[in-house]
Amino acid sequence: MAHAFTTKVLRLTTGTEETVTDLTRACAEFLQETAAGRDGLLNIFVPHATAGVAVIETGAGSDDDLLASLRTLLPADNRWHHRHGTPGHGRDHVLPAFVPPHATLPVVAGRLELGTWQSVCLVDTNGDNPDRQVRLSFLG
Repeated sequence: MAHAFTTKVLRLTTGTEETVTDLTRACAEFLQETAAGRDGLLNIFVPHATAGVAVIETGAGSDDDLLASLRTLLPADNRWHHRHGTPGHGRDHVLPAFVPPHATLPVVAGRLELGTWQSVCLVDTNGDNPDRQVRLSFLG
C-alpha cells in the first residue's frame, strides 16, 4: 500500500541568468511513482530566500513576460538595503513576497490537475546561487 505522505527533493542547476524552469514533468513523474491513482495534494516548496514557485503558461512568451515584469517591478540596482552579492541582489530577496516559495495543487486519480495551459515553474532571479532544491510532497 502507498504511503499517505511521500516527499522527494529535486536538485537543479539554474545557471547565472534569471530563469523560469518548468517543473511540470518532474511533478508528474513524482506523482506517477507515489500517488498510485489516489486523490490528494501536491506541495511544491523551494527552501531558498531568493526563488519562488509560479503556476503559469510557458513556451508562448509568458515566462519571458514574467521575468520582464519582475525586472520592472524589482530592478537590479542599488536601491536595496540588502546589498551583498552582485549589484541589485537585494531584489532577489524580495522576490518571494511576489512569487511565493511554495504552491499546493490538487491531485485527482494520481494526476496533477492543472488547466490546459498551466505549468508548475521555479522562478529564479538570483545568478549568485545556481544550485537549487525543490521539495515535492504528496499527501493523499
